Amino acid sequence: MKHFIGIIHQDGDNAYGIQFPDVPGCFSAADDLDDLPRLAREALALWFEDAPPVAPRSLAELRQAPEVREAMRDDGFFLAIPLIQLSGRTVKANLTMDAGLLQAIDATARARGMTRSAFLADAARREISGSAS
Repeated sequence: MKHFIGIIHQDGDNAYGIQFPDVPGCFSAADDLDDLPRLAREALALWFEDAPPVAPRSLAELRQAPEVREAMRDDGFFLAIPLIQLSGRTVKANLTMDAGLLQAIDATARARGMTRSAFLADAARREISGSAS
């Protein structure tokens, strides 16, 4: 899985923004820093829907790039965001788990107005991104 390094800045005491040096024009913002990884992941996925593949540079390479050094001058910090490209097609999967866990998943999904599949897919995306709560 590819990870793209984003540079995060905060606009005063307001929103947090993230930009990706290897993905020109791809950016996102959030009022709460906890929301930024999810929104950044969505921005990357949307950007790559209509763009050719790009190879991300390593953190070491980015640190040496003049434009990145400039962007980091004002208290910026790095965050690695995984690129999860959705294919637009669904596939059926057979999963095995404890019956009690499955009941808890179904109950939680129903309470949130979701299907079991949607709930599990959302949980997997958050876990892969490191933003599971």
